[in-house]
Amino acid sequence: MALAKKKKPASAPAPKTRAEPGNGRPSGEAPQTPPDLGKDVELRAYRDMLMIRRFEEKAGQMYGMGLIGGFCHLYIGQEAVVVGMQLVLQPGDQVITGYRDHGHMLATGMDPKGVMSELTGRRSGYSKGKGGSMHMFSVEKSFYGGHGIVGAQVSLGTGLAFANRYRQSGNVCLTYFGDGAANQGQVYESFNMAELWKLPVVYVIENNRYAMGTAVTRASAQTDFSKRGLSFNIPGEQIDGMDVRAVKAAGERAVKWCRDGHGPIILEMMTYRYRGHSMSDPAKYRTREEVEKVRTEHDPIEQVRSRLLATRRATEDELKRTDADVRRSVNEASEFATHEPEPDPSELWTDVVR
Repeated sequence: MALAKKKKPASAPAPKTRAEPGNGRPSGEAPQTPPDLGKDVELRAYRDMLMIRRFEEKAGQMYGMGLIGGFCHLYIGQEAVVVGMQLVLQPGDQVITGYRDHGHMLATGMDPKGVMSELTGRRSGYSKGKGGSMHMFSVEKSFYGGHGIVGAQVSLGTGLAFANRYRQSGNVCLTYFGDGAANQGQVYESFNMAELWKLPVVYVIENNRYAMGTAVTRASAQTDFSKRGLSFNIPGEQIDGMDVRAVKAAGERAVKWCRDGHGPIILEMMTYRYRGHSMSDPAKYRTREEVEKVRTEHDPIEQVRSRLLATRRATEDELKRTDADVRRSVNEASEFATHEPEPDPSELWTDVVR
């Protein structure tokens, strides 16, 4: 009831149309060419995406060697989404996601050694080796998980946004979920609450075309997920999630929309994962040609690399050194994670509410 007594911000009228915040362009129109990132930001984006790619490749190798147990969902191919969105956040803004979460952790600045240690179940991991791939957190980096239950993070992210509005902190919560989770009932309960109370939450739907092994077209009556908030008056926009420039530009508009008091917004990131749903998925539901076409024509890292070379913002040798430096960091993380001790048995009962 305390929330209802607070006055709504003067600049927060309910959106009357499903227009893109910032310039009023309906989400169905073709987007303009994304703005240039500038040399420093583009170099940072290149390195951050490359770190995620190399980390995930190493995690896949370690899983195959039996050094990582349980479930492991790799983010290879989707790197531009988290890196682009992270570029628009301010200190105190929160991030929460599902179980394909390693990329989100690294994008928020979490230490690769701590993330890899958690994957291998070591005491120096972010959840002391007890959470594994799907459940690690960092209050310091405002990262709230990592959640194994499909769609569960959407309600929690909405709750984080509720706290932001209640405390009048000015912070925004990025709540990530996939095309499969978009069909969960709790998602729409969250949409209703978020719009009703004008909560500062950006719902980022990472549409990688396949919910586990089922194509979007076979599982969803409405395949344009940017329209999923239409009945709640939540605006939405489809974004090229393979272009970090487009992601950052859309993220800036969306975050401003929330900070200005207009309530929630949906960003549907059209992206693609190169690997199977998890390490146990052979991905036989799609052709090799389909995957290779995306890799060849739309790879998010290669796009940035090509632009850096074409604009002479970096040389081939400089980019090779960046790759070598990233590989060195990832190798150090894997070495650290395989030589750290496992948690003491007494840790089984810590951090448990009874």
